[in-house]
Amino acid sequence: MSILAEIRRPVSEEMKLFEIHFRSSMKSGLPLLDFITNYILRRKGKQIRPLFVFLSAKMIGNTSNSTYHAASFIELLHTATLIHDDVVDESF
Repeated sequence: MSILAEIRRPVSEEMKLFEIHFRSSMKSGLPLLDFITNYILRRKGKQIRPLFVFLSAKMIGNTSNSTYHAASFIELLHTATLIHDDVVDESF
């Protein structure tokens, strides 16, 4: 088992539910925007930031709906900064 997998283990269920929550929060109803969002979601990384949110929440109690919102927000913000950097650098 990798080190990252071992770190994820205490919040593995939360991370699975996060994936569903994050995807549903990204739906817009606009075909072009949904196409772009789907492309971004398929290229997801290790999701370290949401992992930290869930691990922190578990350390001080239990996760709640607010935890999923916070994890989604931080992942969306991170994704937006990556896209912004690509656009500014014209590296697309």
